Amino acid sequence: MTTALTLFCALILDAIFGEPKWLWTRLPHPAVLMGRLIGWADTRFNTGSKRKTKGVILLIALVILGGSLGYFIALVPYLSIFAAAILIAHKSLIQHVKAVAHGLELSLDQGRNAVAMIVGRDTAAMDAPAVARAAIESAAENFSDGVIAPAFWFLIGGLPGLVIYKMVNTADSMIGYLTPKHADFGWASARFDDLLNLIPARVTMLLLMPFMTTIRAKPFSTIAAIARDARKHRSPNAGWPEAALSRSLGIAVSGPRAYHGEMKDYPWVNETGRKIAHPYDIHAACQRLWVAWAAVIFFCLWMVFATAVLRLVF
Repeated sequence: MTTALTLFCALILDAIFGEPKWLWTRLPHPAVLMGRLIGWADTRFNTGSKRKTKGVILLIALVILGGSLGYFIALVPYLSIFAAAILIAHKSLIQHVKAVAHGLELSLDQGRNAVAMIVGRDTAAMDAPAVARAAIESAAENFSDGVIAPAFWFLIGGLPGLVIYKMVNTADSMIGYLTPKHADFGWASARFDDLLNLIPARVTMLLLMPFMTTIRAKPFSTIAAIARDARKHRSPNAGWPEAALSRSLGIAVSGPRAYHGEMKDYPWVNETGRKIAHPYDIHAACQRLWVAWAAVIFFCLWMVFATAVLRLVF
């Protein structure tokens, strides 16, 4: 079975089953196990001096471990399909994002509770538009991190590539912060995660561009505007999918927000867009992500077909 066909099957499995509660309430999810390992390393080694060196060693260990696990799992026929389906998180992303829209449609408090499940910022004082914008930002960033990047690295490196990516991405989400505790220890993981997401983030942008009304009339100026907005973002990669999705919806995202009681004056992405976002904008964002997902599916099928033709010819 080719890598593209394996990925196709994994994407379909994830879209059908997502993350079934009956399974993951009985067994620890692989991402949870990765988190426990990284949390243990953080507690055990993120002390004293030479924290940056220790962080580099941790990153190397995670890459070796992830690559080895992926390699040995892939030796079992068809197990790569199930492993990849577990590590790709499209359906669960859509479910969490839609939960914010459904919550807002009932009450502001329920919308806040739902968005608190997918963002790290303070949500208690958010108004309804801020809740909707936060959900859309999270949808864009996590579609890149949780779907496109895993699929990309699976196509490049098979299951070892995917597991390595998930290891590094999990480490970045746990220790890749510019805080006194993690600025040194998490430095290597954060920088390597930036590198691994460099291409997938821009691929995500390309997948979302067809939804923009200006792309046909002014393709180059539209791409330039996305690039300008992306550079405003505190992340070198997250700004690309966020700028693309926000422009396709005609809304502004990012902007000021609070973390741990402290206001951060972040610039707006797509500043001229609507700042009043609604639940229907969240639903529209999810529809766009499904279409982008379908584009990946068709790309996999094209690769399968092209590979078969090449084998017949040569």
